[in-house]
Amino acid sequence: MGEMIRMTMSDGAEIGVYHAEPDGKRRGGVVLLQEIFGVTEHIRELADEYAGEGYEVLSPALFDREHPGFESGYSGEDFARAVQLAREIHPFQLSVDDTLSCIEALKNEGPVFVVGYCYGGSIAWRVAQISPDIAAASSYYGSLVPTQFKDEAPIRPVIAHFGRFDAGIPMEGVEALIEKGHPMAQVYVYEAGHGFNSDRRKDYHPASAELALERTLALFKACGG
Repeated sequence: MGEMIRMTMSDGAEIGVYHAEPDGKRRGGVVLLQEIFGVTEHIRELADEYAGEGYEVLSPALFDREHPGFESGYSGEDFARAVQLAREIHPFQLSVDDTLSCIEALKNEGPVFVVGYCYGGSIAWRVAQISPDIAAASSYYGSLVPTQFKDEAPIRPVIAHFGRFDAGIPMEGVEALIEKGHPMAQVYVYEAGHGFNSDRRKDYHPASAELALERTLALFKACGG
């Protein structure tokens, strides 16, 4: 359904962005944010699914400056390179800035929503804390959410999805986030592990993935989508 296009970001860099047009009446725009593995086939399929719900979708290839066209597998050297890009080479703030550039490109055509997975989940939550230009956001298992970004209250409605058995995101941190009681935020815990939304991952949990999507779409629709 979609295609890779090129877009100029706020720093003047041109990066790849997967663009999917809405199916039927346009409900709004969605910025869909990748895992550390890049804009993979899985991410493109998710973008197409949101387009099928009536949203125009932009999914920026966040690591294009450092590794053009990066798409990784889930193990071995691919995984090591993905971790290196996300944690050592590519500045997190630059990913936030690229997300804001995509929001800017969509905002004049209706409400804009953000959804992110893993690495992208942290970005989605962060954008809900700082951007008045989105209507709502959905954050899937972002590891920085219950650590680096738990204290600042979001300024836009946001839901966060975590797996109870996620070895990389301890439940103590998630519980501390819940205890914050941020008025604009709702935190959900699923009986699943990390990456439960991806049918490419060993921790794929269909029931949790279906429920998280249901909650995400309900939030977007409640916020004008």
